[in-house]
Amino acid sequence: MSLFADARREFHKELLETGVLGLNDNNVVSNADSSNRISKLFARGIYDRLLTEETLSQSRLAGQTSGRNFERICATFIETCFSSLSHLRPGSWSVLADGPRNIAHFEQYSHLVALTLAAKKDPVLAAALQSDYTITPDVVIVRHLESDESINSGSVLVDEGVARFSTLRKINGAKDLLHASISCKWTIRSDRVQNTRAEALNLVRNRKGRLPHIVAITGEPLPSRIAAIALGTGDVDCVYHFALRELMEAVAESDSGEAANIIDIMVDGKRLRDISDLPLDLAV
Repeated sequence: MSLFADARREFHKELLETGVLGLNDNNVVSNADSSNRISKLFARGIYDRLLTEETLSQSRLAGQTSGRNFERICATFIETCFSSLSHLRPGSWSVLADGPRNIAHFEQYSHLVALTLAAKKDPVLAAALQSDYTITPDVVIVRHLESDESINSGSVLVDEGVARFSTLRKINGAKDLLHASISCKWTIRSDRVQNTRAEALNLVRNRKGRLPHIVAITGEPLPSRIAAIALGTGDVDCVYHFALRELMEAVAESDSGEAANIIDIMVDGKRLRDISDLPLDLAV
């Protein structure tokens, strides 16, 4: 089994064993909308395909606990796979689901600190800015800066007279670089859909320098709700489903032509991929 395949299996196993993916007292799967028959059908189809004899299915967790565990488990999967790609994407990296994740900690958005301080002193400015330009993504990938010793390890590429404004060069005094902002949505509800898009647009508009990868990972079983984030361009790079193959099989088994058509549009339109696609996409 390949490393990515094994990591994907462990990813699903941890979701099941921690109860992020589990059943409630009414045998409804945790990522399903209990008031929606199709949602319950697709969620159960995914669940049955992922459940194995060695995996213990736990009880359904409370919403916020489930969400935080999903973020942590996603971060573990990404770190495992992304760290194996050093031959494709050299550098010093960190994957964080806790700690300093506010975008103002990173070079492309460090100027937002000044805006925050100014807004605290000026109510009119605070009202105009609406205080929504500072974001704390669920998971971030950080590119750490490089010392001159590292840059010049193969041959002397830089000295004190050149490249004095490059943010990657540690001696220039920049902050670490935000390589990827990852939004983790275990489920997607209509009242929260726009939050993901709004955060993505803030990342696009407020940066100084290179735009980080902006992606979303979801466990939502309803294709129509996934489409609310996935379709369109200009904000989120792509949406990654925690079990796309299993979702497609569950939809095909249900003989729901409309749902299958929505999935085909998203997949063929390069707007929806499987979680196993994400590490390689992040290496670009």
